[in-house]
Amino acid sequence: MDPLSDILSLLKLRSYMSGGLDAAGDWCFGFPAHDGIKFRINLAGSCWVQIDGMAKPFFAEAGECFLLPHGRAFRVGTRLDIPPLDREALAAQTAPGHLLVLNGGGQFRSIGGFCSLEAEHAGILLNTLPPVVRIRETRAKTVLRWCVDHMSEELRKPRPGGALIIQQLAQMLLVQVLRAHLEHAPTGVGWLSALADERLARAIGLIHENPGRAWTVEQLASAAGMSRTAFAVHFRRRSGQTPMEYLTRWRMLLADDRLRHSRESIAAVALSVGYSSESAFSTAYKRVMGASPRRHAKRAA
Repeated sequence: MDPLSDILSLLKLRSYMSGGLDAAGDWCFGFPAHDGIKFRINLAGSCWVQIDGMAKPFFAEAGECFLLPHGRAFRVGTRLDIPPLDREALAAQTAPGHLLVLNGGGQFRSIGGFCSLEAEHAGILLNTLPPVVRIRETRAKTVLRWCVDHMSEELRKPRPGGALIIQQLAQMLLVQVLRAHLEHAPTGVGWLSALADERLARAIGLIHENPGRAWTVEQLASAAGMSRTAFAVHFRRRSGQTPMEYLTRWRMLLADDRLRHSRESIAAVALSVGYSSESAFSTAYKRVMGASPRRHAKRAA
């Protein structure tokens, strides 16, 4: 798999639909803080979005998709200066799998959902994302609209297996949003920023393909088509860590996942990520993960 797929698989990504809205007139909804990632896409019409902690609201136009990765409370509506409606009470009056219709509908339609991640390592992905990820580029919106159109169809006409189809489409939508963000990511610092760099992505891909190999900075630099020094400096500037720190952290994340979800011995796990010595592995694991591998294995059991 590629690095992004590796990370999402490690985080045990699960995506779900939370429903849709068909509204008219002035309206406003408030949403409390949440776990995981929420996303919404405007099928028709526009709205204002105010995220807790951000100084100004932003205007989401028709066709735009936005992602809220940090669980902050937010408000959305045609007007944000009116009291928020009780969405839970209105949703209770709506048949499961159907759009919530407000004021007769017809002017604004949106659909949304959320993605859950394994909380232990969710920061790998979430810490690299801004408070809101907005997708407005035409090509990306076309792909997202395809996903959403099929979700809407499943919501309008519930059929056997529809829930599973919606979940898979929601997961596809999230991946497409992250892809689009990678293509237009600002030159920030973090794992996604490094992955957005074509040269660094080649080196990161090698690490993910064979994490147990005794990689050197020279080998990774060669794959990136850079000198050792230039590669090391550029990697740290984009990712916030050295190439060897990234390699070690990825090995420990893989090891932690095996310790939690398999019956392999610590020695076998150590060998699978490139450590012939259980002692050396335990030292590295404790330094990166903050506890001994034996303790994490016992907690998982």
